[in-house]
Amino acid sequence: MTATAETSPPPSASGESLRYLGARLRQYGAAILLPLTLVVLWQLAGKDGSLAGGALPTPDRVWAAWKIWAFGTPSGMSLSPYVGTWAESVLFSAQRVAKGFALAILVGVPLGILIGWSKLAQAMVDPTIQWLRPVPITAWLPISIAIFGIADFGAVFLITIGAFYPIVINTTQGARDVEKNWIRAALMMGAGRLDILRRIVLPAALPSIFTGLRIGLGIGWTAVIVSEMVAVKSGLGYVLWDAYYVGRMDIVIADMVSIGLVGFLSDWLIVRLEMWVLRWRRLQNFNG
Repeated sequence: MTATAETSPPPSASGESLRYLGARLRQYGAAILLPLTLVVLWQLAGKDGSLAGGALPTPDRVWAAWKIWAFGTPSGMSLSPYVGTWAESVLFSAQRVAKGFALAILVGVPLGILIGWSKLAQAMVDPTIQWLRPVPITAWLPISIAIFGIADFGAVFLITIGAFYPIVINTTQGARDVEKNWIRAALMMGAGRLDILRRIVLPAALPSIFTGLRIGLGIGWTAVIVSEMVAVKSGLGYVLWDAYYVGRMDIVIADMVSIGLVGFLSDWLIVRLEMWVLRWRRLQNFNG
């Protein structure tokens, strides 16, 4: 008699999908546990109206104010900036961040590659960047207003400055950390300097570049709020300051939550782009 070995059936596709779905649900549940707990504690602490002397509204009041700000319809002669104008404010701020962030990338990435690749560029440019980098964004506000006035490009200017430094510094570090043996091998095979920059230095520096992009984008959102509070008369920053000035703390908090949300979503887009551009790294790790 021949013994027949028992074999377990291969996992089904539906079973794998269920396990993946369960893992994702656990991940999302862990992510929202802390903020949900804080919101519940905040609601309970402020239900009698005594939280921060009554100045801090409870989450239910913030939610009600945000719904009117986002979906409300002005009635009669009402010109309230807090009725149905949320999407418009988000769009104004997002456009400014996109413009300033794009300018920072166009200048910061090539300059960072150049500084990291060329000792002459490092000696000529890097000291000036390190000298200007500690100057905070708020210190540039008077210059921005003096040059551009109360205008849209003043905000773009501040966003560009804020996002530029982390982009150029991380790009520089990425270009410096390129494996020297790769460059020697390329030179031995007859590659020119431009080919080495394009095919070796830039791909190797991409992880550091994306780190700089994520940091720069976060600073860009900080810069747009600061500029809109002072130098521009529209956007989330303007609404934040205006609501504080008239005592609408529910709108102030709703605005802060909105800034965090759109900043989180924009960072998520950068992460997804990084995963797509650097998909070769996952394949390399898998093959290794």
